[in-house]
Amino acid sequence: MNFTADSLPFAQPGRFYRGNLHGHSTESDGAWSPAEYVRQYRQNGYDFAALTDHCTELHGYEITDTRHLRSDDFTTLLGAELHPGQIESGSPWHLLAVGLPLDFETHRPGDSGASVVARAHAAGAFVAATHPNWYAQTVADFETLGAADAVECYNGSGDVKSDRGTSWHFIDMLLHRGHRVGAIAVDDFHTAGEIGDFMCGWVHVKAEALTPEALLRALKAGHYYASTGPQLHHVEIRGSDKLVVECSPARQILVTSEQAGARQVSGGALMGAEFDLSAVDSRWLRVTVRDECGGRAWTNPIWLD
Repeated sequence: MNFTADSLPFAQPGRFYRGNLHGHSTESDGAWSPAEYVRQYRQNGYDFAALTDHCTELHGYEITDTRHLRSDDFTTLLGAELHPGQIESGSPWHLLAVGLPLDFETHRPGDSGASVVARAHAAGAFVAATHPNWYAQTVADFETLGAADAVECYNGSGDVKSDRGTSWHFIDMLLHRGHRVGAIAVDDFHTAGEIGDFMCGWVHVKAEALTPEALLRALKAGHYYASTGPQLHHVEIRGSDKLVVECSPARQILVTSEQAGARQVSGGALMGAEFDLSAVDSRWLRVTVRDECGGRAWTNPIWLD
């Protein structure tokens, strides 16, 4: 993906659909059955969800089939969390693959992160590196993958279980090294309740229809943004030096780039802002909107070429 200003989702055809891309059921180590998992997301205002159970020897290497749980107003994406090889910390890889066919071979002896990513991409999947801060992934780890579509900038399970839910520092390091990756926020649902990881983070995907095929095309094109609360209504670069942001009520809007500081506007119930980019000396930038409750929404990194 290029992730240039032209690939921003806001002017793309279709509408935004809200979804969770990472979560688990009783088919691996989640608290809810697949049917209850889908029911909970549907009744709480989501448009789609991917059930991405762990594909391990313990859990049978099986992709959970949710096709029978789709309806006119809610759909599912088939996916899995894959665990080939190891990263520097000694942990197996945790790789998210969404849009897999049911007959995808989730495990082969001798698999590496790179071989699994290559096979998942060849099968048409959207692939993301999960919770890098939680599992102490390094930039060197990521660079062994060859390519990934995205990295989890926020993981709800990592947040509530170890205060390691946010990984923008990791993505920024990848950007500094020239890697063009998207950023997704997810629940990584395992448990419900007062300190559970349900409805912590999600994506808004701009697609032409609420179908698995349309959502997957939009994800692979980068037509989405991540959130833990606020909504981004419009982000646009006008001409060569103006960035326009429109959003739900916010208390801070920031533009982060390769430079150490960030351009920002703060106040009460902000509905948008304009930023002068004429002095920005950076290959890329990204927009963050923060609301009164501490929730954030993030654009994908925008490359300025």
